[in-house]
Parts: sequence; C-alpha cells; structure tokens
Amino acid sequence: MDKKVTVIGAGNVGATAAQRLAEKQLCDVVLVDIVEGVPQGKALDLTQAAAIEKHDSRVTGANTYDGTTQSDIVIITAGIPRKPGMSRDDLISTNAGIVGNVTKEVASRSPEAIIIVVSNPLDAMCHVAFDACGFPKERVIGMAGVLDSARFRAFIAMELNVSVENTHAFVLGGHGDTMVPLPRYSTVAGIPITELLAQERIDALVDRTRNGGAEIVGLLKTGSAFYAPASAAVEMAESILKDKKKILPCAAYLQGEYGIQDLFIGVPVKLGAKGAEEIIEITLTDAENQALQKSAAAVQELKDLLKTLG
Repeated sequence: MDKKVTVIGAGNVGATAAQRLAEKQLCDVVLVDIVEGVPQGKALDLTQAAAIEKHDSRVTGANTYDGTTQSDIVIITAGIPRKPGMSRDDLISTNAGIVGNVTKEVASRSPEAIIIVVSNPLDAMCHVAFDACGFPKERVIGMAGVLDSARFRAFIAMELNVSVENTHAFVLGGHGDTMVPLPRYSTVAGIPITELLAQERIDALVDRTRNGGAEIVGLLKTGSAFYAPASAAVEMAESILKDKKKILPCAAYLQGEYGIQDLFIGVPVKLGAKGAEEIIEITLTDAENQALQKSAAAVQELKDLLKTLG
C-alpha cells in the first residue's frame, strides 16, 4: 500500500478501526498501544484474517512510535473512559495528558500527517491535539458528527422501515448532550423527514440520537460503543486518503464561521487530501442557531477548563 495510517490505542475502537482500514484496502496500518503485546497480538490476528478476507494491507503492532514515521493520517483513540466516582475535571485532565503526549510523539515523526481525534471528551481533546502538534487547523479534525449523524440515520431508517442507504442526516455542535440534530436537513431519498414524520416522532428520534452513546453504555454495562465510532473515523480517513471531498459533519476549528471564534465545533466539512478543505456554512433558523451557539458555549467551558488545569 502507498498510504499509511497510524491508529493510537488498540482498544475496541482502535482495533476495529484498524480492521476496517485494512479490509477496505485503504492503507497499511500501524496499531500503537502502551500495553505490551496487545497491539502486536491484534495486528497478528488481523494479518491472519487477511488470508480469508482477501486483502493485502499490512497491519503491524507496536508499543513505540518509531514505526509510525511518515504516516498520512493518525487516528487518536487513546485515553481512559470515565470511571465511577471520577469527576469531569479528572477525566479531562487525565486524557489531556495522554492525548497531548501522543500527539507530540506522532507529529514529530509525521509532520505532514492529518490528525483525526476520537478520544473523549472529543471537542476538548481536539484543542489539546491542535496545541500539541502545531499543525495548520485544516489538519486536525474531530470525529463526532459522522457518528452522531449515523445514529440519527439509523433511527430514521428504523422508524420509517426504509433502507438506511436512502437516509441522510446532519448533526452539528459539540459531541454530547448539546449536539444539534437538524431534521430540516435530514432526508430520505431527498425528502425531508419533516414531510414524512410527525413532530413528536422527530423529537423522539432527536432525543434518542442525543443519548445514543449512553443507550449503548446502559445496555453493555461494562463498556461503550465501538463499532460505529470506528466506522465513522474510517469514513473520514477514506475521504482524505482517496481525496473524495465528501461533505461530512466533523469537529473543525472555526474562526468566525457560524459566528464562532477559535473553537472546535461540529459543522459540515469538505474532507479531502488536505484535510478539512472547506467549512460549509448552511442557513440555520433562529432556533437552530441558538442551539448551535449553546453547544459552542458548552465546548468553550471545556476549553476554559483545560486552561485552568494547565
């Protein structure tokens, strides 16, 4: 393969992302984790599966960053989940340290790479990575809206009993309770769902989308979602590697767009070989704009918290 993607973190999200990348034959994959043997073992397992899945992508595992040199994309999934009794401040502080260190390591070895951040809290970790790497804003992007929009699309397809391939949806804003699903821009075969569903059903789907991650955590009891998050990160990577220029909702660094300044927030982005090549500004109603500004304020709080934690 003439492309290389490094995935940091060999947990469920990272390992599944490595699998998706390899099976799509998008690139060679380097899977990095601090736990000795885990990335090597999962990489070897994926290599053996390749004989059955019929692809020639190379997957290697490592506990250091030396093999990541000259990566085209780096997907960062490293970090810890929030544990019982852990405050938000503790989670942000711990993961900020992890993401900051990881980003410096990969950026020094792959100075032309594009970074896709998956670690939580997503919007805050984008700022950590951005500050740590010193890359242009176009080359640091957060994975949130693709996942949230996929959940919205899935729920729409389930509600209307139609192919999910016919559904399109946009979810903007921060990755959390303040995310902003946009029913007006969500369609089935080009038909807005506002023409197909009663408002109370739309409201129910919006609410389920906002709680999509929590619903899965509640069912799993001891873990969180990883299949869809991995697929979302890989869809972004594929658009970049193939220069497809897909318009996807991603956490991008805004400098005045939507009236938001110096903040990573979910908006429609054209993803191509140069990263976030264009931020698409769509027309919002007053209510939609108010919801987006509220979401931005919540992200700003996290950014400010990072400064106090130092």
